[in-house]
Amino acid sequence: MARVKARLQHPAAWWLWGLGLATAASRTTNPVLLLLVIGVCLLVVAERHDPATPNPLPAFLVIGAVVVAFRIVMTALLGNGIVGGTVVVTLPSVPLPDWAAAVRLGGTVTLESLLYAAYDALRLAAVLACLGAANALASPRRLLRYLPATLYDVGTAVVVGLTFAPQLLTDARDVRAARTLRGRDGRGLREMARLTVPVLETAFERSLGLAASMESRGYGRAVHSTSTSRRAATGLALAGLVGVLAGLYGLLDSSAGGVLGLPVLVLGAVLAGSSLVVGASRDPRSGHRRDRWTWTETATVLAGTVPAACLVVASVRGWEGVVPSQRAELPEVPLLAVLALLVAATPAWFTPRPREVAP
Repeated sequence: MARVKARLQHPAAWWLWGLGLATAASRTTNPVLLLLVIGVCLLVVAERHDPATPNPLPAFLVIGAVVVAFRIVMTALLGNGIVGGTVVVTLPSVPLPDWAAAVRLGGTVTLESLLYAAYDALRLAAVLACLGAANALASPRRLLRYLPATLYDVGTAVVVGLTFAPQLLTDARDVRAARTLRGRDGRGLREMARLTVPVLETAFERSLGLAASMESRGYGRAVHSTSTSRRAATGLALAGLVGVLAGLYGLLDSSAGGVLGLPVLVLGAVLAGSSLVVGASRDPRSGHRRDRWTWTETATVLAGTVPAACLVVASVRGWEGVVPSQRAELPEVPLLAVLALLVAATPAWFTPRPREVAP
């Protein structure tokens, strides 16, 4: 019996889901909620990762673990300004001049300062896990196909980079294996330097072949545009970029804007989207074998939006347990936030399974 490959979920849906979950993780330092975010990422990737592509999530988790360990070690050595009463260990201290009074080197290490560092670093690790999950569920190369025409040249450059950067490593291994078969020792800096010329020569030949292929297909064609449309697109893009940056800063730091961060972010996104529309109107393109957007994509985006909206409101209103204290006890966990994060795990069941199934 023939076997067919199931439909892949639209990459934009997975990336919007991951960004929503990352927004939720950035609004809390509760370790229970952050570990739940990481667990949701692991569950969804385990159920819906395409087995035909590499899974980058473990690498992101390792980076997150290194970040947490590094932050704790640096806090123990240099401190972080948090004063606590529970002394864990007293390290040998180095006296510093008066102008460095706010910094210490060694000295007393308290449990409260270590917990603060661990909670804050765990938040970054959870955000990295969300980005790793989005990479595992939808390759950035697939997402680049849906860039608007305004970002056409940038997308082409990124696609070429994503295609040839990994190929350089493959070429280096092939050249090294060939030299080893000829009796050359493949170790040492001098031997590695000798790999440069054949690897770069292969890369240049492949680049020339790709350039000729792209030219024959009409890439790099001239686009007719007016100075008015160019100025309008540029002005909208700059205003949108400023709005997005200001909105993100307001969302990540409640003291810098609080609830005003979300409206500014929405306004900036609208302006940036308008610039893309203006630019795309002068460069129409046709698509080939586009992924379908069905109810599963819409539900996936909503599943990532629910925890983001819940945690943003919780942080603005100061719900108990969203930003816990550094006491040596299990922090209070808001039940509504837990339910919102569990909603983000539902795409593990209703989205298409990207594996070979019988028709």
